[in-house]
Parts: sequence; structure tokens; C-alpha cells
Amino acid sequence: MKENTTSKERLLKKIRKALLERRDNPYPNLEELPLYAPASEIPEVVFAEQFTAVSGQFVFCEDEMQFIENLLTLAEQRNWRKIYCWEQPLKDILNTYEYPFFETDKDFEQAEVGFTLCEALIARNGSILISNGNTAGRRLSIYPNIHIVLAYTSQLVMDLKDGFKLLKNKYGNNLPSLVSTVTGPSRTADIEKTLVLGAHGPKELFVFLLEG
Repeated sequence: MKENTTSKERLLKKIRKALLERRDNPYPNLEELPLYAPASEIPEVVFAEQFTAVSGQFVFCEDEMQFIENLLTLAEQRNWRKIYCWEQPLKDILNTYEYPFFETDKDFEQAEVGFTLCEALIARNGSILISNGNTAGRRLSIYPNIHIVLAYTSQLVMDLKDGFKLLKNKYGNNLPSLVSTVTGPSRTADIEKTLVLGAHGPKELFVFLLEG
């Protein structure tokens, strides 16, 4: 006599049978395995490749002099006049070389460039880790059409977890109330799936990376 069972009953029968059969775990050390394969390049190269792949613009500088020279060239090419910078370490560098900038929020609605530091650079996905724990807050990274970040090789880490370690070492238990990552210029493809840069933030994002 033919067994009259439904597909659901047959499926449950297979599950019960599988549960009764003891098998060795095929992946006994899965949780200990690394999430990513080891990078074949140094973090600087990995970050530059990933960052430019998401429309970021990357400039490596050997020292502060080269940084200022590159910045001057870029500003002249783009005719930038309203450059805003509020973080003291960054202001000190610009003042040393007598580079003009706005250090208050006067006429901020006319800002062309927001110039900031960052917490870390995440090489794996070309992201910039930022927070509101500095003088620049959040405004300089989201309001002007152009956002320029000055970072150092000591802030370059491979993965996000390493970036959080830098935050922990810097702030201890007093972590900033806002921590986020920026991956390329602001973008959206909500309208007819057409990619538009600068939809709700900067249209261009630059990273100047210095040794140190």
C-alpha cells in the first residue's frame, strides 16, 4: 500500500532523522577564523584603492610642506575662497604657513570647503571614521560642498574594529555621542536609479594623508 504523506510530513521526517544522527561539526573553529583574507598590500595602498573606488580623491604627502603645496595648487585650480577650519592642531599647521582660512562660523552659509581632522581611516572599505568629539563638530563635514580631511599614517587601520580601538584609547569611557563613517561623497540613486553626488552632503571628498 502506497504511503499517503504530504510534502511537509516528508520534510519533517528528514529533519527528525538528521537530528537523531550525530555528526561532527564540519567547521569547528569557525568563530576563530578571520572574517577577511589577509590583505596583499599595505594599508596605505588598500585605503587609496578603496577610497578612490567610491569617488574619493586621495593625496599622499611626505611632510607638511608638501601638504601645503598640494593644498595651494588645488585651491588655485578650484578658486576656493571660503575655507573653514576650527580644529586647533589643523589651524596651527595652516597658520605656520600663513594659509588663509575662516576660524569662526561667520558667513558660514557661504562656506565652500570644510577642513577637518578625523579619528581614523579604515583601509578595508576606504572609509573615514569621524566623531563630534572635536572642535569641528559635525557641521564642517556635512554642510560645505567640499570636505577635506587631513589624516596621518598612524590613524590608518585595516578594519573598523581597529578604528574603534583608537577611539577607546583616545577617549576612554567618555566616548563622543556621535561616531560615524564616511565612505566617499554624499550620494543617492533614489530618483530613477540615477547616481547623484552631493545629494545630502559634500559633492567632493578629499583625504590628504601625511606621514606621522
